Amino acid sequence: MESGANNDVVVVGGGVIGLSTAVVLAERGLRVRVWTRDPVERTTSVVAGALWWPYRIRPAAAARAWALRSLDVYEELASRPEVTGVRMVEGVMGETALDEKVAWAAARLPGLRASTAEEYAGSGLWARLPLVDMTAHLPWLRERLVRAGGVVEERAVGGLAEADAPVVVNCTGLGARELVPDAAVRPVRGQLVVVENPGISTWLVSTGADGEMAYFFPQPGRLVLGGTDEEDVWSTEPDPAVAEAIVRRCAALRPEIAGARVLAHRVGLRPARDAVRLERELLPDGRVLVHNYGHGGGGVTVAWGCAEEAAGLVGPAA
Repeated sequence: MESGANNDVVVVGGGVIGLSTAVVLAERGLRVRVWTRDPVERTTSVVAGALWWPYRIRPAAAARAWALRSLDVYEELASRPEVTGVRMVEGVMGETALDEKVAWAAARLPGLRASTAEEYAGSGLWARLPLVDMTAHLPWLRERLVRAGGVVEERAVGGLAEADAPVVVNCTGLGARELVPDAAVRPVRGQLVVVENPGISTWLVSTGADGEMAYFFPQPGRLVLGGTDEEDVWSTEPDPAVAEAIVRRCAALRPEIAGARVLAHRVGLRPARDAVRLERELLPDGRVLVHNYGHGGGGVTVAWGCAEEAAGLVGPAA
């Protein structure tokens, strides 16, 4: 590969997909520069509740393979939770049975079992899964990248052709809708409420009879409550009525949540697509462009598996 003056690869996008991909490339010996419109701490990824489990991501078979590879990484990172932000936490995936639909995970997670009536009133699946504190994990990824020789630059990008490198990796998430352009990328709005943790140490994901979601994830110093799943909604302003409904649904599952002091409201737009786009193409000037976007609600879950596949499409170090 012919190297540019300052880099071999420019990764466009500084969320969990872009940073993970950049880390893999840099640790393989490539000179990597990440271009991110927003500071790492303000990307869509930081809003994620960040429980490891494929959600709104296709194709299912590929997503499961990427997820299992990522699980290997997260389990190792969970040995240093105070540094990486990754912990292994027990909880219940409601309205999920221990059947052939979860066989892909059961083979890898031998502790997976049906939840008991004491753990959850409905039918559910008990699991010990990675839960990622994105406020810690994203800065850790950035630091790991820098240690490997990579650089992170905050800059707006008007087009992928602006990247001055032999290889460009497009990890722009919802931004790909305009940058590629790819009208198949659509927002799925998620709203969260962050409250003081009243002493809850397990996570829970539940779907009511009306189809409404409720979930809570214990993170250091707080409890993250969710959520919503609104297709083609672009607003990033928290809706007070939606926030009240989220708290009400979560409190119906754990009454102590009702009195918890609200710390923050968050909104994130998941970059949904009929299928993740993970492929290589040539730009008109002959340079390589690798796409890695459209991960829906599963970006954290598949980040490392997709990063390694994207790195394989980039090729070996110069």
